[in-house]
Amino acid sequence: MVGAIDKGRIRGQFARRSPGPAPTLDLTSLIGIFAAIGLLLYSILIGGSLMLFWDTPSVLMVGGGSIFVTLMCFPMEDIKDFAKVFMRAFLFKPRDSKKTIATIVEFSTLARKSGLLALEEEVKKVEDPFLVKGVQLAIDGFPAETIREILEADLDNMRARHSNGKKMLETMGTYGPAFGMIGTLVGLVQMLANMSDPSAIGSGMAVALLTTFYGAVAANVVFMPLAAKLDVRSKQEAQINYFIIEGIMLLQKGEKPALIKQKLGSFVAPRVRATMAA
Repeated sequence: MVGAIDKGRIRGQFARRSPGPAPTLDLTSLIGIFAAIGLLLYSILIGGSLMLFWDTPSVLMVGGGSIFVTLMCFPMEDIKDFAKVFMRAFLFKPRDSKKTIATIVEFSTLARKSGLLALEEEVKKVEDPFLVKGVQLAIDGFPAETIREILEADLDNMRARHSNGKKMLETMGTYGPAFGMIGTLVGLVQMLANMSDPSAIGSGMAVALLTTFYGAVAANVVFMPLAAKLDVRSKQEAQINYFIIEGIMLLQKGEKPALIKQKLGSFVAPRVRATMAA
């Protein structure tokens, strides 16, 4: 049985470990958002002046309203992490599923020859903290059920964190158009209250509609697409962590490396399996 001292040592090893590969720039997010904004600006410039589409009160109405309502919806702990969440759509730490499977297969080969304790030094070379944690728990003799419970708890916590970030962006994407409509109604009321000057009706209507325009652009060009990207990233992370859990279970059982490779290969795309076979 593993005592409290061993658990503390394990936690210390995880805390001191390198955070892994440096974040990589997500070109699809950058290209998508800049291309969408560029096409929008180009369409505006073809039809007239860019300043026709600028109205400070409308910006404050949509931007401020979306932000402050989001503050109402989430605790301060989540709001503090919003910048990190937002940047995850543009910067991510790549995880190579093919390399991860190869590492687990190599560990299984070594463990069958020399036992799980032989992985003590090898696991220090691994950069994936989730894989390191699972292998270390197996090395230290935790039962398979306990290892699965610990790793699945980590996986659930990761999903919850990612879900909060996605929900924050979705909330802003939901309330942005709503505040745009509110701003339009405010502008219409102000315009109708000043019907004595017919020459001002056209410009007043244009300003009133700008808040709806801002809300639609913010939601459909920024917030909702980035929320969708975070959802994709979260599912990718969860998929890799899930087959790592299965791999650790097979590793601890002492299954054959070829069997582990075949079982874990079922979690990845066929093109990745083809390269693994090659």
